Amino acid sequence: MTTTGSGKTKPAVVVVNSLVARGGVGGRASVFVLERLGFPVWLVPTVLLSWHPGHGPATRIVSPTAQFQPFLADLAAARWLSEVGAILVGYLGDVAQVESIVRLIEALKARNPNALFLCDPVIGDHGRLFQPEAIAMAVRDRLVPLADIVTPNRFELGWSVGTPVADNRALIGAARRLGRSEVVVTSAFAGPGDLGNLVVHGDQVHFASHGALPSAPNGTGDVLAALYLAHRLSDEPPEEALCRAVSSTLRLAERAMALGADELPLAAGQDDLLVPARGVSLDRI
Repeated sequence: MTTTGSGKTKPAVVVVNSLVARGGVGGRASVFVLERLGFPVWLVPTVLLSWHPGHGPATRIVSPTAQFQPFLADLAAARWLSEVGAILVGYLGDVAQVESIVRLIEALKARNPNALFLCDPVIGDHGRLFQPEAIAMAVRDRLVPLADIVTPNRFELGWSVGTPVADNRALIGAARRLGRSEVVVTSAFAGPGDLGNLVVHGDQVHFASHGALPSAPNGTGDVLAALYLAHRLSDEPPEEALCRAVSSTLRLAERAMALGADELPLAAGQDDLLVPARGVSLDRI
């Protein structure tokens, strides 16, 4: 745990995600964001890549199950587990990793029932799965049901509930069918020239929108999920957490565009993570 200038202690966060040698995606983005906002991080790499596959073929190193399972078992039994206030799970390297992750979540919840589990189901986009179906099904069937917060894009949400989602009303219905207390839907439907994100929590729905950029590097979903979790751990209500997370992610994407960067400039834009929200419209619907 760390203590802020206000004297409030911030819990550690376990990040279970991919790791790239070059770039600002996956665990690289999650860890940077959380640590910049003052949260200690325990990192569990699920797969090691040279760079994001969107840049071209990259060598992929996945920890053997015989090593991954005891690694997570060590964390589940660690005497420091009480320091942990949340787990963030993103991109997985193998379906065999899922049950070890489930046991870690269960161990944390047994030690700290108030700990949060954010599941970012990084399984597909643009109308198709990019993970093997076995991984996608395990995320849907084993991890999502344990989550306090789920952050799918609209394809991942529709695939998870098996229902077409053609508008925001359908997204809201699909989010509620997940049965989780908070669902953040990225790439929600918005007006011409805009991008939107939804948060569905209880009987409330809030919509955060902003002008679309001509392009944005990979990693915005990883950044947004980590930011949202950080703000919720700081006791901000869901709609404010969404607005601030969307705003900071937008600023980083704008900075990348201004620099002509093909990755999110996390180090150069680190102060973008800390400033008040701007450029985002927040509405209750």
